[in-house]
Amino acid sequence: MNAAEVRVMIEAGLPGADVRVESGDDTHFEAVIVAPQFEGKRMIQRHQLVYGTLGAYMGREIHALTMQVLAPSEMPAQPLDA
Repeated sequence: MNAAEVRVMIEAGLPGADVRVESGDDTHFEAVIVAPQFEGKRMIQRHQLVYGTLGAYMGREIHALTMQVLAPSEMPAQPLDA
């Protein structure tokens, strides 16, 4: 399992999500996920949605996953000169 595969699985389970995943060893992953499905959800509910996309891979091929999970409305505004 590599970062690209984890990203594809999350994107498939959360259509419309913007997903970035990194890993240095292909077992420990860091993800930033911005998904419309997170609107109005508590943090634990957001994490559960992501874990649901990864199923049995969690705890096996994916030993650890650190996540930053945001709804689109929580994204900081981009500066005009960016």
